[in-house]
Amino acid sequence: MKNLQLFPQNLSRGVRMLTLALLAVSLAVCAQAKTVTFVYDFHASGQQGSALSVIQGTDGNLYGAAAGGAYNQGQIFRMTPTGELTTIYSFCSQANCTDGEEQEPMPILGSDGNLYGVATFGGNATGSGTFYKLTLAGQFTKLYTFCSAPGCADGQWPHGFIQGRDGNFYGTTESGGANNSGALYQLSPSGGFKVLYSFCSLPKCIDGGASNIIQGIDGKFYGTAGTGTLGGGYLYQITSDGSFNMLYNFCLYTNVDCTSGSYPSPIVQDAKGNFFGTTAYGGPNGGGTVFEITPKYQFHLLHGFRVHKHQASDPIFGITLANDGNFYGTSADYGYDGGRLFEVTPKGVYTELYSFQCCYDPFWEPPFQATNGLLYGTTLYGPGTCCYGTIFSLDNGISPLVETVPVAGKVGKRVIILGNGLTGSTSVRFNGVAATFTVESDTYIKATVPAGATTGTVSVVTPAGTLNSNPQFVVTK
Repeated sequence: MKNLQLFPQNLSRGVRMLTLALLAVSLAVCAQAKTVTFVYDFHASGQQGSALSVIQGTDGNLYGAAAGGAYNQGQIFRMTPTGELTTIYSFCSQANCTDGEEQEPMPILGSDGNLYGVATFGGNATGSGTFYKLTLAGQFTKLYTFCSAPGCADGQWPHGFIQGRDGNFYGTTESGGANNSGALYQLSPSGGFKVLYSFCSLPKCIDGGASNIIQGIDGKFYGTAGTGTLGGGYLYQITSDGSFNMLYNFCLYTNVDCTSGSYPSPIVQDAKGNFFGTTAYGGPNGGGTVFEITPKYQFHLLHGFRVHKHQASDPIFGITLANDGNFYGTSADYGYDGGRLFEVTPKGVYTELYSFQCCYDPFWEPPFQATNGLLYGTTLYGPGTCCYGTIFSLDNGISPLVETVPVAGKVGKRVIILGNGLTGSTSVRFNGVAATFTVESDTYIKATVPAGATTGTVSVVTPAGTLNSNPQFVVTK
């Protein structure tokens, strides 16, 4: 057999070197290709529904909320990594839908390994929603029914929520509260409930329209909401005793000088205390923004979207901070295409990763990063139908990781560490300090925050290598 000649003999050495360089660049681009895979199609699989998003359980499977279910009032499902989906609970299983109906916010994985969530409606005669616990096997327990207090002073129609460092749950409602404009509440795992703040307590209701919250690295709660002093929404802070502070006001998109954008999405925070998020509209190009707000509440524009048929716009769903240090999100592109999947670096470098076909439309949650490094998201619709959606994954070449549940705690606290390939792990360290641990399965570990630990990365040494946590674990006092 003759040797294969890559270059003709008459090419100069310079041309050959240039060609080799271009070939290397081409191969590098191919190696770093972004791969979107549609893992599950509700219509093709005979399911009548569209998923909100997914989270990861201790068993390594993905769990999510979707429309449909046995009574067509919403469901919680389990999906294996290979895309096999099973409904584990259908809402309205109880008489008069006292268990709740319909899911808008996603459930979360609690520190005890169970799922916790809110149903938007149902529960009682007012249809104001419920708060529930659900085991991974599908055993349902209702913890609270909203609008149980006179005048719905405890809130009505719950939004998203979190589990705080103290083990209690904190969330907001769309309506109810003392001013019928929503409330921020605290709920204990045993069902003890209290309102921390009722929105629209300030003159002219400038503090109205609350949405999802996070617990900052300083232990205080932060969120975004509508209205504000400029009419385009605001960033706020609430302490555990209910003290409210408005930190930054977004401008109204109808203002020609509205460079910050209007109507901010839920936010994320990095290890330095900076807040990141998106606005649905406005900005320098009119199509929304990706922004950063520093711990001193200074605004920085990372990217401005443009309203155009062939460009992303209207990033209303928020962003996810992945373990590569970059942000991932989706755009709605209202009135044009089917939405887009994008990446933005902390320096503002924007990359469009995928353009969805018309009628797909990404759903209401930002992508979720699983411990295999893949990002998962959902679409409202799918191929051949404008009724049922899909679940997709993005492989952007991001390394596997571990995730702690919760993401903060005192010395001595027991923590769940999610991952893959954990069997045979030989070390768990909290920012370099060795911890005692038990490998419960190939997909999760239980560890104890060790004495001397400080805020930083949790690392697990597995037979395949070292996995690091995202986000960092905050050691509290």
